[in-house]
Amino acid sequence: MDLNILGRTALLCASSSGLGFACARAVAEEGANVVINGRDTEKLEKAAVELSKTAKGSVEFVAADVTTDEGREALLKACPTPDILLNNNAGPSAKMFLDTQPDDWSRTLNGNMVAPLLLVHAVLPEMINRKFGRIVNITSAMVTTPRPHHTLSAGARAGLTASLKALSFDVVRHNVTINNMLPERLDTNRQHQMANAAMKREGISYEEARRLQVESIAAKRLGRPEEFGAVFAFLCSTHAGFMSGQNLHLDGGSYPGLV
Repeated sequence: MDLNILGRTALLCASSSGLGFACARAVAEEGANVVINGRDTEKLEKAAVELSKTAKGSVEFVAADVTTDEGREALLKACPTPDILLNNNAGPSAKMFLDTQPDDWSRTLNGNMVAPLLLVHAVLPEMINRKFGRIVNITSAMVTTPRPHHTLSAGARAGLTASLKALSFDVVRHNVTINNMLPERLDTNRQHQMANAAMKREGISYEEARRLQVESIAAKRLGRPEEFGAVFAFLCSTHAGFMSGQNLHLDGGSYPGLV
């Protein structure tokens, strides 16, 4: 299937590794010109070299912190009018509610809700003018299935989801879609972090924590980043223009709800 994104420009936040990198690779292989982002210049350089091996368009990178005004300004200077925007950022630490501190909330809300909204605000007018835009946000399963040790993530990302759901009704008539990808147990560095957190929280070994991760998934395996990237690429395609305001669970069939 031709996704019809050859020559489109994609701005991908937090994409030097993990799920963001998988998304960048998927659209780069389809011919999109990609601008990847992260905070570590050396890591970005290596990621750009790797992407260039299979990319059909250009590959650029911007070292910047998307949670700051300066970082977003640098991103938008490099890519002021993207056709595709991937909002992504590191997830907050796993903490029980009573273990959180006031700074945890302000930092999480800024990084996982406010920063993505400000980027959408910046790129949306030109998407509307061009009658094409694909905005995709990597959020979390915690949006629809909150857990006690993820109150930070659930709160900030549910807020982002609600704000952009409201916006999606207004912009889809301009062929600008807004969708969210909700990963659960994709085999990236994040799962190693979660395993280490479980070790401390539950007093278990790393091996047991990893085994429990696999057992928590209906498919009885962790997801592959390239599976995630493929779904992202489709959401960015011309074929996905009738799909907006949706939360897509990528969790090996584990989401327990009907809707």
